Amino acid sequence: MARPDKSTAVTELTESFRTAAAAVLTEYRGLTVAELKQLRRDLAANASYIVSKNTLTKRAAKDAGIEGLDELLVGPSAIAFVQGDAVETAKGIRDFAKTNPLLVIKGGVFEGKVISADDVKKLANLESREVLRSKMAGAMLASLTKAAYLFNAPLAQAARAVDALRVKAESDPSVLKGAAQPAPAAPAAPEVSAVDAAESNNSAADAAEQTEG
Repeated sequence: MARPDKSTAVTELTESFRTAAAAVLTEYRGLTVAELKQLRRDLAANASYIVSKNTLTKRAAKDAGIEGLDELLVGPSAIAFVQGDAVETAKGIRDFAKTNPLLVIKGGVFEGKVISADDVKKLANLESREVLRSKMAGAMLASLTKAAYLFNAPLAQAARAVDALRVKAESDPSVLKGAAQPAPAAPAAPEVSAVDAAESNNSAADAAEQTEG
């Protein structure tokens, strides 16, 4: 590769390392051109799969501030630069390797740090972003449904009480006419003055004397 082409390749690789959400490093020795095309198609929704010389990849990783990748750059290497879901990319590479054992996962880069092949496999075993979003949406919907039920419960209870009163009024209209109101109190006895009380006592005494005579 001519020097200007190498410089361009390093620049492009450096930019890929800097902008990618993650990167998975693989060895593709023994895979056919058709198999590599199939792998690229499988990963296309989330990542670009690039075959690169190890010397250029080392320079690009260094320029991107990534340390510790040199140990993984042994033998023919290809890198999946993730622009979408890192979990889905790891799953895609893992599943492809199951049916195409010549594809070997070497390791990768996640959140700016180098990870091992085992870490990539652990990443592949996680739930994808879409699955997590779906679960989160389901949990939020359940919470909203519960909140709506709690909010509407008092209204429903009030509606049932009003309906019960309506049914009772239809069979007993006096419910709405106040028939159950308490009876009016009896009129108070007239007040008796002290003079009236004395005259009453004198009359009673006169009546008693006449009876004795």
